[in-house]
Amino acid sequence: MSKVTTGLSELRNHSTLGNHWGRMGLLCNQASVDTDYAPAWKILQNKFGTRLTTLFGPQHGFEATVQDNMIETKHAKHAPSSLPVYSLYSETRRPPKYMLENVDTLVIDLQVTGCRVYTFKWSVAECLRACKEYGKKVVILDRPNPVQGNILEGRFLDLDMYSFVGQSPIPMRHGLTMGEFAAWMNAEIGADLEIVSLKGWDPSKDYRDTGLPWVITSPNLPNLDGVFTFPGTVMFEGTNVSEGRGTGLPFQFIGAPYIKDGNEVRDYLTSRWPEVCAGIVLRPCGFQPTSSKWAGEACGGIQIHTTEPEKMRSYGLSLALLKTFIELSEGQFKWKAPGYEYNFEALPIDLILGSKHAHDKIMASNFSPNDSFWYEGIEDYRKKVHPYLIYPRAMEIR
Repeated sequence: MSKVTTGLSELRNHSTLGNHWGRMGLLCNQASVDTDYAPAWKILQNKFGTRLTTLFGPQHGFEATVQDNMIETKHAKHAPSSLPVYSLYSETRRPPKYMLENVDTLVIDLQVTGCRVYTFKWSVAECLRACKEYGKKVVILDRPNPVQGNILEGRFLDLDMYSFVGQSPIPMRHGLTMGEFAAWMNAEIGADLEIVSLKGWDPSKDYRDTGLPWVITSPNLPNLDGVFTFPGTVMFEGTNVSEGRGTGLPFQFIGAPYIKDGNEVRDYLTSRWPEVCAGIVLRPCGFQPTSSKWAGEACGGIQIHTTEPEKMRSYGLSLALLKTFIELSEGQFKWKAPGYEYNFEALPIDLILGSKHAHDKIMASNFSPNDSFWYEGIEDYRKKVHPYLIYPRAMEIR
């Protein structure tokens, strides 16, 4: 039996909840399921019948079939429910008026990953803005933060590094549930917002302790190990080092063809920055992506095995790992060129890490993953977000 009751379960089990929401739209994907794997759309259709009028899908599509970034998905008809599905990762990322014309309340059931560089939370922000403009209500069916709610990592976002993976000054590992994020964002937006809260969630525990089933949130996070590493290894999207896309273990395999011996990677990193290696094992390996960077080419590198996620420093580890690849590349390392998530001017690595100075700090001879630069703004964030925590806890900066 699950230790945690999600907002979806609360809605399913509460006889009167939702009675006053009128006609509903639902933003969800294939990970929006109850403990018996029943999909959210089916639960709402069974409970509310024709009051569920419209479906919406985030990045990767309603069924999460699209692999890569900035590959937009089309609007469609959902055959099982006979409802229209509007893509919010298409020619628009904010629902225009016509998409909401048959909707009084937009219900949102999306699983966060706990990392700023994940578009779902920014889709929610855009929905709040649209619903404020058009006089619609928003309901968040809350779910746990899978990488705990009491740990913060990574500097905040400078607003000149705005993209669709960063619209507000939050750190990389932000510690919030989707409901808490929505409450925080809505303090400025002012939409009519209701949050159906979790029951029984302990923010100091990771997702494995919830008893809830894990369904992949997108094609490149197939298991929880990848979710644990993602708040750090996502930075490799801004480089010519493979982050493992096109393999069975994206964001866990890290490598490139110009790395011939993964043992060198492991030994270089662990000898210089052993403090960032808590809770993980670095296993030298080779892999060959079938798509994305270095498709069809053998890459040398490492696999990150998560042994104690509660001890991990995924951000500091990945900074050190990135510097290691640069040092061992014999000049073959490169930054990815613009654009990235609808910003076509800034270096992707700077957008990911949140500062136009990030790439220079990594290249510097005195680089350290413990430099105060990588913690800028995080204390201020911790104070500002505290009033919006639905599930009280202290937040540790790691």
